[in-house]
Amino acid sequence: MKSDIQLKLISGNANRPLAEAIARRMTVYRGAPVQLANARVERFNDKEIFVEVFDNVRDEDMFIIQPTSNPANDNLMELLIMADALKRSSAQRITAVIPYFGYARQDRRTSARTPISAKLVANLITNAGIDRVLTVDLHAGQIQGFFDIPVDNLYSAPVFALDIKHHFKKLDEVTVVSPDVGGVARARELAKRIDAGLAIVDKRRSRPGEIESMTVIGDVKDRVCIIVDDICDTAGTLCAAAGLLKDQGAKEVHAYITHGVLSGPAVERVTNSALKSLVVTDSIEQSAAVRKARNIRAVPLAPLLAQAVLNISNGASVSMLFQEDTLGPIYEAFYPGA
Repeated sequence: MKSDIQLKLISGNANRPLAEAIARRMTVYRGAPVQLANARVERFNDKEIFVEVFDNVRDEDMFIIQPTSNPANDNLMELLIMADALKRSSAQRITAVIPYFGYARQDRRTSARTPISAKLVANLITNAGIDRVLTVDLHAGQIQGFFDIPVDNLYSAPVFALDIKHHFKKLDEVTVVSPDVGGVARARELAKRIDAGLAIVDKRRSRPGEIESMTVIGDVKDRVCIIVDDICDTAGTLCAAAGLLKDQGAKEVHAYITHGVLSGPAVERVTNSALKSLVVTDSIEQSAAVRKARNIRAVPLAPLLAQAVLNISNGASVSMLFQEDTLGPIYEAFYPGA
């Protein structure tokens, strides 16, 4: 195993607070200061992106922390241009830490004459000179195969399991709910981790974006229901599912979503919905409206990502981070005794 590799972090503008949190956690893990590289990522008057790195990065192991969230195109271009700047500055290796991978929902052709944009983005990232990608909860696991470079896909499930065990004292009352048939594997995985039952919300659409009917498969009466999914965008389906579960006799309805896109009317919908709480990660920087919402809170990814960065740099296993017993000590400050 390699050790004491010279690594540096650099951040774009997509989620600076998360990048700073990762640097702080790495400082704790290493026992030595870890800071973000001194750089500027700016725009000219015509909105062209310009990057200048002030630190020497020659032969360094560089990690770019940049989710490709809204505005997806701007943040993607920042990532590509930062990678080009580092490559031309003789960085030894460039790893893109993309907690939220934009365009992941376009992973297949849904009808004639449509693109597979996730593959296009994978090509752009590879051709920009990036050597490795670290991400969290890809919308579709097969997107890893779109890349010709290594991709480490971390999971939020063990972090969510720690959070659920900390906040829900009567786990025998909990039922994990998948909001659609496609998310059953994800819901089953979380249910297994907390030893809970499983239910499914079956949706039937009359046309794209319009739900004709919803049916609950499984018994949710007098249960504490936890809806689990990877992405919440406008929250229409999520809030409709929460209302349906309450109508079916659920005692409480909560939701654990990895990536809180929460665009448009999402925050207002969640606030006025049957959801007692919506828990998201900080893979996407939260807006002021999200931070003020009474029933939305975030769990941190920095401890997980910081350890993953160190493991990659040191040539250690990343798959060890798939289990909550490994994450317990890492998240001790958030969930004492986990």
